[in-house]
Amino acid sequence: MTTQRNWRTAPERVLNRVHARLAARARAADGFVSQPEPRTVGFFAKGRQMCAGNLMFAGHFVEAPGAMLWDIPAPDAAFTEEINGFAWLDDLAAVGDIKARKLAQDWLWDWIARYGRGTGPGWTPELTGRRLIRWVHHALFVLRGLPSDKSEAFYAALGAQATFLARRGASAPPGLARFEAMTGLLYAALSLEGMETHVDPAREALGAECRRQVSAQGGIPTRNPEELLEVFTLLTWAQAALEEADLVPHKDHVEAIARIAPTLRTLRHADGGLARFHGGGRGLDGRLDMALAVSGSKKRQADGLAMGFARLSAGRTSIVIDAAVPPVGAASGNAHASTLAFELTSGRRPLIVNCGSGSGFGEDWRRAGRATLSHSVLCLQGYSSARLAAPRWVAQARRELLEDAPKHVPIQMTHLAESLRFEGGHDGYVAVQGLTHARSLELSLDGRSLRGEDYLVALDAPAKKRFDKAMDAVKLAGLPYEIRFHLHPEVDVTVDLGGNAVSMALRSGEIWVFRFEGGVELALEPSVYLEKGRLRPRATKQVVLSGRAMQYATRVRWSLAKAQETALAVRDLAQDPTDV
Repeated sequence: MTTQRNWRTAPERVLNRVHARLAARARAADGFVSQPEPRTVGFFAKGRQMCAGNLMFAGHFVEAPGAMLWDIPAPDAAFTEEINGFAWLDDLAAVGDIKARKLAQDWLWDWIARYGRGTGPGWTPELTGRRLIRWVHHALFVLRGLPSDKSEAFYAALGAQATFLARRGASAPPGLARFEAMTGLLYAALSLEGMETHVDPAREALGAECRRQVSAQGGIPTRNPEELLEVFTLLTWAQAALEEADLVPHKDHVEAIARIAPTLRTLRHADGGLARFHGGGRGLDGRLDMALAVSGSKKRQADGLAMGFARLSAGRTSIVIDAAVPPVGAASGNAHASTLAFELTSGRRPLIVNCGSGSGFGEDWRRAGRATLSHSVLCLQGYSSARLAAPRWVAQARRELLEDAPKHVPIQMTHLAESLRFEGGHDGYVAVQGLTHARSLELSLDGRSLRGEDYLVALDAPAKKRFDKAMDAVKLAGLPYEIRFHLHPEVDVTVDLGGNAVSMALRSGEIWVFRFEGGVELALEPSVYLEKGRLRPRATKQVVLSGRAMQYATRVRWSLAKAQETALAVRDLAQDPTDV
């Protein structure tokens, strides 16, 4: 594997190394022309933990009081990438006291001493762009109280990174990585003396990437909501920096912001977090609200569809459904087999969730999180609705792309007199089992009840032949299926009515009751909640309806409704537990 990786990535790594060292010899920046306001959101608690020597990067916890960050052995490549991106500067700046500043200065200038001449693992276009943005944002914080020789070294390193981005920024993988590289170059060009010639190329490159990557509906090829938020945040930062310099952003840049904002509003749950699909999490607290506020857009997608997701919302309840074919090609490197899966949030309390992305917990968890079994949807014979192909190199990383994925996902949204209805289907199981999975979700206009139906149907003669063949393979015992409803870890769940219902209590005091109809069995099984920033997966539960498809058409009905004693408006005063 090592030999293959070296061969596959050698040209890119060699070019990055050569240009990094050449850039380090280029003319240094003399100082700041202007400095954008810090717009990154840091976490005070995380900064305090760093000051105490408790370090948490890429899911790895390290106790290293007084240690130099660059002396700590990296557990994996993700750890190395995160520390070289310098996002931790946001957290130390959020603390802002003398101890936090001293730690930031020690780590930053030690990086300059070790790697500022174009060496080390941090010289890729995307990491350099990410790092440059933080250095510019927090320059006043880190430069305060330092002698002139330290300032000169800082400006020299900034100039070297800007020159490197001017030469290598366009080689970053398409999408978020290239947006990071180009935004970093634009920041440097606008802020540093002697870098003004890079403003127009960076502005044009950002506009071109917006034109290529942001669809007419405000989506991106990966269909990852959190990645869309990161792209949107970078674009709003770049727009603000240009306007502060009395420059006009590229037309495609401005139009992309206008398209993305309504999509993000549609993908946001009632608790303010993003729907967790295709490798994305709920997003950093506060970043979505800040980015939307800066954009000035208050629109939401009028038809309830955004980047292939459908939204039902009424009262205090929001539901987001994966209602399109999965990402394809290189964009599917982190995509999930989640077609027709949904998440439900009541007020500020998630109830039905997907397990999430396991990328922060190792390769096995990353693969497990992508499977249909890890989503709140029907799974047939234990197969995912889209399969993972053999690993291959994509954008300088080894990834399993999706294959044999659904190709047709017809949907319909209907506004009825007393409810909102979503109907959809996919053909992910037709090729082998001959069955189409269809799902209907109907949310009452007061947001207090959700009625669902799941169907498995052989629609035509070829599909029926495949179903008959699959039945023969199991000796006519029927094709087993499960409909899974993964619960958030803070939901207190119990089985009631002799196994015919499930009660779910939220920390707000709300109680939801799950019931079902059809020839299925109900069970409460263990599950996991994969959450970024945690040391390990959180244990939780899932409600599972299991049965066997014996005929050409199988239907299961279920419902989820607030208990009658649950008030219409709940004062949710329960405090969220502190994550230490």
